[in-house]
Amino acid sequence: MFIENLIQGISHEIEIRLNEDILINIQEYLLRAGIFTVASNLLATLIFVIVLFSLISILISFLFSLDLLISLSLAILGPIVFLIVFILIKSEKRLSQVEKSIPDFLRQLSSMLHVGMSLENALDDLSKHGKGPLYDELRRVIIELRVGKQFEKSISDMCIRLNSKDLDRSFKIILNARKSGGGLADVIEDISNDLRESIILKRERKSAVTMSIMFLILASLFAAPFALGMVGIYSSFMIELGKSTSLCEVAPLAAEIYLIIHSICSGFLIALIMYGDWKKGFKFSIPITVVAFMIFYVVSNFGLVLFSF
Repeated sequence: MFIENLIQGISHEIEIRLNEDILINIQEYLLRAGIFTVASNLLATLIFVIVLFSLISILISFLFSLDLLISLSLAILGPIVFLIVFILIKSEKRLSQVEKSIPDFLRQLSSMLHVGMSLENALDDLSKHGKGPLYDELRRVIIELRVGKQFEKSISDMCIRLNSKDLDRSFKIILNARKSGGGLADVIEDISNDLRESIILKRERKSAVTMSIMFLILASLFAAPFALGMVGIYSSFMIELGKSTSLCEVAPLAAEIYLIIHSICSGFLIALIMYGDWKKGFKFSIPITVVAFMIFYVVSNFGLVLFSF
């Protein structure tokens, strides 16, 4: 009860102090990911978790004589990165559901147009029976049309909300064909067939690169942090024995720098292999770097204790 009231209080302060446009943008990202939570409540929960983790990290740092700055950094960045990764995963999953349903949706739409229904009536009928994110947004489009919103504008807004290039491209072709007065049903059927073939190619590509991606993830999140953490343990052991050298002193710092560079490069490689676009590497590089550094930190500081049992 106390925690709920505290989070509600923080949420109220966020709504007062944070710019409304920022909250709206965050809420839009959450809705795109299929997370139906008020943005201010989510931010309040995040702040509470960060404060709790920070207090725990301070306590652990004093008990085990750890670097306080690094412990606090991990306590702050950990929940933020976890939330970002969670939202990205939910967004990718929702987008995947949308794009898988597009070919069937278009095929049904084409069939209804073939029997003489108008485009608006066909969309209305489909919105009543379909399930999934695409049909949820379609029901919103129908409501907007009934209150007087323009058809093209409503469809365009739906494509933006769902963030699907395939859907956006499909409806642009459909709207152009509608304006030109061509055979709309045949055009939609051709789009459906093309998208179905595209999905098959994407699945084949995904299965072909899965092993490479798994290797990069395992190397980045486990092998490299563990190996470099052992370097830190060895350096500490040599210093305690009084056999310290300049190499032993600089080795932990060099290991940290190498780990960060390795994690960032791995993220960009994963994006390049999966999507053929290195710009998407940022969403992989940041979480991989944080998680790898956390594992490295645990191994380098608690490795001797763990191996002694």
